[in-house]
Amino acid sequence: MIQSVNFRLGDSLPLTVVEKWKNELALQSENKRSVLLRRRIEDYLDAGHGECWLRRTDIARMVEGALLHFDEQRYRLLAWCIMPNHVHALIETREGFPLADVLHSWKSYTSHEVNKLLQRNGEFWQREYLDRFVRNAEHYQSVIAYIEENPVKAGLVKIKTEWIWSSARFRAGSAAVPAAS
Repeated sequence: MIQSVNFRLGDSLPLTVVEKWKNELALQSENKRSVLLRRRIEDYLDAGHGECWLRRTDIARMVEGALLHFDEQRYRLLAWCIMPNHVHALIETREGFPLADVLHSWKSYTSHEVNKLLQRNGEFWQREYLDRFVRNAEHYQSVIAYIEENPVKAGLVKIKTEWIWSSARFRAGSAAVPAAS
């Protein structure tokens, strides 16, 4: 089963903002409301709200390591991108390793390690995440493009392969090494 997933830092999108948007969109049809809400969330995250801990090379590297650690064992990681305050991944889960368990593993490990590194306590990731099943080959290609183009859309780079925290650099054959922060 192939799924697209997005999870974000605890301070990147206050729930009060999401509730406000839901109220504003309440009169829209369910389908339109869902699309408009998702678009607002994407734009808000891309604007870089919150501490944006994932801008730090050491933290981004840690998250990247967590994503790649069980690749080809518990899941196939098909595409991914670590943004300053959120993460996108396209994965094919394996039998016995449901998406919720995979995400729990990623988030639990990284939150523990990052909090230790930053000498802080508390929520690092928001509890919830967004996920969608990939319907067909066309949808699959559009999800990969969306994930890998996200840094360009957010104005972080001009070309997707310039963003070192993404599968785009591997797909392009680049051996970019993250610079120290």
